[in-house]
Amino acid sequence: MTAAYRAASLSVLGKWLAEAGEGQRWRLVAEFLEEYRHEPEQDRLMLLGPEPLSTGDERWDVFLAGLAEYLAARADRAAPAWAERRSLRRFWFPFGSRAARADALVHSPAAFRRRGIFIAPQELGVA
Repeated sequence: MTAAYRAASLSVLGKWLAEAGEGQRWRLVAEFLEEYRHEPEQDRLMLLGPEPLSTGDERWDVFLAGLAEYLAARADRAAPAWAERRSLRRFWFPFGSRAARADALVHSPAAFRRRGIFIAPQELGVA
């Protein structure tokens, strides 16, 4: 018997990020966003709800909260309650070139910027 396909939740993504090396993490985020985009709208918010456990890296833990808020806002919904508790004390620019930093400072979505993460929207373009 074949198991039915289910898109990964942010909680599952958090587990994957905890197990992945730094070079793999953005690919996993891109895969999550691709799956999320193909889910029916009424099912998408369920993928954001369960709170992810720590990835072992505060930056990625906060990134997951920003991603939950960002995706919920695109559906005109509030972020899951767990996401409100997560923010960084030091700014994080995941993509470090000067051009990427400048673009992120100007264009970073509010869900990330208010948590101290500066990422250009095109990095989330799959969603």
